[in-house]
Amino acid sequence: MSSEQTQLGSHPNRGEKDALSQKLDAIGWALFLIWVGIASLADIGWGWGLLGVAAIILGETAFRWNLDLNIEGFWVVVGLMFLAGGLWELFQVSWPLAPFLIIGCGLTVLWGVLRGKHLMKK
Repeated sequence: MSSEQTQLGSHPNRGEKDALSQKLDAIGWALFLIWVGIASLADIGWGWGLLGVAAIILGETAFRWNLDLNIEGFWVVVGLMFLAGGLWELFQVSWPLAPFLIIGCGLTVLWGVLRGKHLMKK
């Protein structure tokens, strides 16, 4: 038995999970493009536009978690940033958002390094 057969035998659903993961990626991008088009045509504003993008990203992440597929921390952070930006815009908060998001991202990366977990993998 080759090492490839052994590896496939120990992960019988790996190919199916990879195919499903690729389909979810394609669906996510399709929903993103459709949403951007609808939001532009309807001129709903930045707040609702950003919240829609956050819903797509975080919804796909939740779907992946429910199906026991790989979840990338990067996309969770991006989704939360879009959520924060949308809420910031809807509630018309007078403080600038970008510095808080940049500080938050830096603290998240630092926390991950100190805990031995990284958001970005090579």
